[in-house]
Amino acid sequence: MPDSIPATFKPALILHGGAGNIQRSTLPPDLYAQYHASLLSYLRSTKDLLNSGASALDAAVHAVSLLEDDELFNCGRGSVFTSAGTIEMEASVMVTTVNNSTHDETPGSIKRGAGVMGLRNVRHPIQLAKECLLRTGYDANGDPTGDGGNMHAQLVAPYVEELARAWALEFKPDGWFWTKRRWEQHRRGLKGEDEPVSMSQGTVGCVCLDQWGNLAVATSTGGMTNKLPGRIGDTPTLGAGFWAEAWEEVLRESEGEGMVYQSSLNPHDAEDVASGAAGIRRIVADCIPPVVNRLLWPDTRLPSLEHRYEKQALLERESTPRRVRRRAVALSGTGNGDSFLRVAAARTACAMLRYSQSSVPRTLAEAVSAVAGPDGELERSAGRRWGKTGEGEGGIIGIEAETVLDATGAGLLGEQKKVLNRGKVVFDFNCGGMWRAWVEEDATGKDVERVMVFKEEYR
Repeated sequence: MPDSIPATFKPALILHGGAGNIQRSTLPPDLYAQYHASLLSYLRSTKDLLNSGASALDAAVHAVSLLEDDELFNCGRGSVFTSAGTIEMEASVMVTTVNNSTHDETPGSIKRGAGVMGLRNVRHPIQLAKECLLRTGYDANGDPTGDGGNMHAQLVAPYVEELARAWALEFKPDGWFWTKRRWEQHRRGLKGEDEPVSMSQGTVGCVCLDQWGNLAVATSTGGMTNKLPGRIGDTPTLGAGFWAEAWEEVLRESEGEGMVYQSSLNPHDAEDVASGAAGIRRIVADCIPPVVNRLLWPDTRLPSLEHRYEKQALLERESTPRRVRRRAVALSGTGNGDSFLRVAAARTACAMLRYSQSSVPRTLAEAVSAVAGPDGELERSAGRRWGKTGEGEGGIIGIEAETVLDATGAGLLGEQKKVLNRGKVVFDFNCGGMWRAWVEEDATGKDVERVMVFKEEYR
């Protein structure tokens, strides 16, 4: 990041290492200890990187690269096998920022998201996804750069592996990705035998918030055990297994409802849209006869069209500029990928938060629970098959960040309070367990490292 941009946020991160039918009765202490140690190590390494000034994108890719080299997790070297006995890996990255920047300072902001799929020999699929994000063929002004990239958001092997070779990424032979544990899962699945320890839905991911208010999500997977060759899951699909976006809400100090949606793409050109019950009444008043309005709202005095225009002109003449709250979120999912695809899980959670400002959910945590929590969208998508086929099972992790901007786009929260803003780490899942690791503050403000798989602590 440019030196001219001050640090305004305390870095935050969360990792996930897979979700599914994980039960205490089938998770022995030694295996739990292995997962716990790995996740804690990668959490600390990534936290140190963020605290030393790394961007959210670099930190998230760093964390997932470590997970891809760990045979415990269903990605990279620990990937599961297809029904044909092959390995086909997928990965994705996406970025956004809570800043109101017009100079594309966030790495990857020109393209925002990229996914790669069908990989067989790239050691770190997540690093290839990152290269696809950053190599666009154009600079911020739309001029050619000659970086060998393009503006495609999704690319499949073998063609994308040819790009990986041209970009000097590391390759490994087929044997390097073969692991005894995954091969035995593959063979048992072909025979219809039950899995003693269900860890095959082990998609990994990381969401990071850096000190400048940038968010990045990185996700990687080997897919589902014994998936059909050529199957494409949610991990490389924008909006399904991952998502990141930002938007603005106008703060009206004179109105009790507080905020109005405003587009994040062209914040200075977008028209304010009335919110809440008052907004609905105004819209209806313009569309139906006055007598009907009086029947609908007999105790409400609806202002005339002329009066509304006068009020609007008065607001426009006010010398004090309105403030806006800019919110940014990033999510990564893990579990039954086909279900995530069917409900566009990650984007659905973000849309619930972004477009439901007059009702619930009001926080990212509530939106994530509405999709990935018990009785959420994922669970309902399985219908009568819930609990029988693994459909609908999964979880989502994420980070939400926000800041208040004045008319010039300068942040107010950190500047006025002289303290760093904080992001909110969230997660929820609807199945037996979800491996996750994150950093949270205790009552004294001290950072506490957490690693969990169930809703409660492992005993």
